[in-house]
Amino acid sequence: MATMATTLTSLPTKSQKLSPFDTSSSFHGTPISKPTLRMQPTKSSSSPNVSISMSSPAYDLNAFKFEPIKESIVSREMTRRYMMDMITHADTDVVIVGAGSAGLSCAYELSKNPSVKIAIVEQSVSPGGGAWLGGQLFSAMVVRKPAHIFLDELGIEYDEQEDYVVIKHAALFTSTIMSKLLARPNVKLFNAVAAEDLIVKEGRVGGVVTNWALVSMNHDTQSCMDPNVMEAKVVVSSCGHDGPFGATGVKRLKSIGMIDSVPGMKALDMNAAEDAIVKLTREVVPGMIVTGMEVAEIDGSPRMGPTFGAMMISGQKAAHLALKSLGMPNALDGTFVGGIHPELILAAVESADIAET
Repeated sequence: MATMATTLTSLPTKSQKLSPFDTSSSFHGTPISKPTLRMQPTKSSSSPNVSISMSSPAYDLNAFKFEPIKESIVSREMTRRYMMDMITHADTDVVIVGAGSAGLSCAYELSKNPSVKIAIVEQSVSPGGGAWLGGQLFSAMVVRKPAHIFLDELGIEYDEQEDYVVIKHAALFTSTIMSKLLARPNVKLFNAVAAEDLIVKEGRVGGVVTNWALVSMNHDTQSCMDPNVMEAKVVVSSCGHDGPFGATGVKRLKSIGMIDSVPGMKALDMNAAEDAIVKLTREVVPGMIVTGMEVAEIDGSPRMGPTFGAMMISGQKAAHLALKSLGMPNALDGTFVGGIHPELILAAVESADIAET
């Protein structure tokens, strides 16, 4: 499928100059220029000349006192709201399993349509997967162009190079996308919850079997601890590459005979890997879409290492595959262009054919 470019505004060209510490907002955000161009030294030192305005808190820090509360009120508020979320999402539109960079990108893209009800199931207490750091526990996150367009939409600053951009700390991406995503009313994150199995009816995936992650990890130490369920029109599996909870979606499909094999990812090749991940993001069986590094596990494509653009664009593509499956406007068939959801246009999309099983 032909590549689609994000619309509404044009990207700044390399010849455009940005004023130092420009904080003006735009659809594409404000990329960081090289520090030597942005820093304006003072006469007395080489430090940046930054003007910081500070204001006093709206309360007296020397005599601060909280309003009284009963402990039972705190318990009721947490319990009532969580139980209502469980009731609401017992039958939902889309369940996304795994809240790494691909899963979060998918949920963010999907949630732009307020009529789509989304549940994210994440086994860890802290969502984000491996996107809190770059490679080898270093801080910076490298994103190859043109995936930086997604960062522009999120308003994340970066150091722009010829063919790639660098976010100074990967946590800036993860914290920003989560804060925007979780503020939306049609999204619920169920962290510390594991997807133990799939619901399959008449050859179609129809939801997930859930349990507390700590329970899932201790089935061998206790007596039977039965699970719960979430029915869904579409399941997006974003469980990452092989590991304790990795690639569990495609592994389960293989064990029940819905796919033939899970060969595992090949050795590292960044250039081949990222293109392949986006291209092969697809509905692998009716009702289940695979995105992110789990794609490499099912197709035997190379691993990409510490570069993250494919995770973002694969997640976006998975969102549009889900919208297409739901019969809603999406970027894959162009049904929304000029319609009510112009911001759903992808930075790039590839073929969305369903894999033969």
